[in-house]
Amino acid sequence: MYIDDTIAALATPLGEGGIGIVRISGPQAVDALEAIFRPKTEKRIRDFESHTLYLGNIISPRDGGVIDEALVAIMYAPRTFTREDVVEINCHGGSMPLRKTLEAVLAQGVRLAQPGEFTKRAFLNGRIDLVQAESILDIIRSRTHEGLRAAVDNLEGSISREIEGIRKQLSNILALVEVNIDFPEEDEEAAMGPGELEDELNKAAHEITRLLEGAGKGKILRDGIKVVIVGKPNVGKSSLLNTLLREKRAIVTDIPGTTRDIIEENLNLAGIPIRIIDTAGIRETGDEVEMIGVERSRKSLKNADLALIIFDITTGIQDEDGMIMDLVGDIPHLKLLNKIDLMDRAEELYDEEFIPISAKTGAGMDLLEKNIGKIIEMDNIIGDQPLINRIRHEQALQRALESIENAKKSSEVGHPLDIIAIDIKEAWSHLGEIVGDTVTEEILDIIFQEFCIGK
Repeated sequence: MYIDDTIAALATPLGEGGIGIVRISGPQAVDALEAIFRPKTEKRIRDFESHTLYLGNIISPRDGGVIDEALVAIMYAPRTFTREDVVEINCHGGSMPLRKTLEAVLAQGVRLAQPGEFTKRAFLNGRIDLVQAESILDIIRSRTHEGLRAAVDNLEGSISREIEGIRKQLSNILALVEVNIDFPEEDEEAAMGPGELEDELNKAAHEITRLLEGAGKGKILRDGIKVVIVGKPNVGKSSLLNTLLREKRAIVTDIPGTTRDIIEENLNLAGIPIRIIDTAGIRETGDEVEMIGVERSRKSLKNADLALIIFDITTGIQDEDGMIMDLVGDIPHLKLLNKIDLMDRAEELYDEEFIPISAKTGAGMDLLEKNIGKIIEMDNIIGDQPLINRIRHEQALQRALESIENAKKSSEVGHPLDIIAIDIKEAWSHLGEIVGDTVTEEILDIIFQEFCIGK
């Protein structure tokens, strides 16, 4: 596919830093550079070696003044990220030299890139497939080592190879089906009975099901899990948040009802990203502001993947605690018995239903983290199998599986092979949506709008 325009954008965030990069990609990239760059070498720009840095000055097209001293690299197609001619201008890392350099580039008839357009061009030009394109965004947004590892595996093609393997299975099945449609009696070796067809479809369905089983795990690594701390006022919720984060994020006082709003922070637990939320104490109150906080606590709890319910060992279980347990209902949860530092032999006061902790001293935190790990089955999440981590992929797999099941049902009731072939083709097409082989332009626009402008 030939793209006839040239784009540019900042490839690094605005702000102070060691360097900032302006990236240009397209057929006029080198022309734009020639108009604004004066190298400190006798070499002509057109004679620059590919993938080599050259020192020079960026010149303002408006008045001919020097904007900045920069290192410039020309990378000639097809050995570039976009498979187009690419120029990268390495300026000093300040907002003004970067802005002025980008303005100078755009003044040469170059267009400002849209969000994710560099990566989109890499996809359209066949350098990467759609899963690999999405994995670039996952790498940028990864919050843990394990999430980064899963995203890098997808960039290296782990999911793509699985999908293409299943599509090849379906192509082979389809080829046999079509031979039997066109030449039902002329090729005995290619003849395929209903039982054989169903066996082959079952093999493909098994591979899709195996990938779907990892979808939930992949989404946990990518998006994390939502853990909500709940309890009555002054039970130690904010102290627990501070202890888990190892910093004083929430205000802690002896006055009940100090927390009036939810506080959300990110935590890395053994490679799993966790969004941990401290909520206002849940109780009946006449304070209007506190009532708003309590209502927000209830809403946060409804969307929780895991609830940490804190009880105060010094007061025992009270009516307010029972009300909170009712609100938690069937949400996965752990019961924490806090303030054990104020009691002697506290671990003997309650059975194994409770995890004894001290949010103040940190006692019991290792046991708490271990139990959180058991609930989210971290050992099963972090494995060697490629993980589906996007809803788009999961839905396409489910549609493909549904089409295969329809083909199997048609075969079982004796429908003509040309009817069965339609469902097999649909399954093949749904899998193609994942890698981008059969995806629509509308879906592409939605996917790449998630990216920043310079990527």
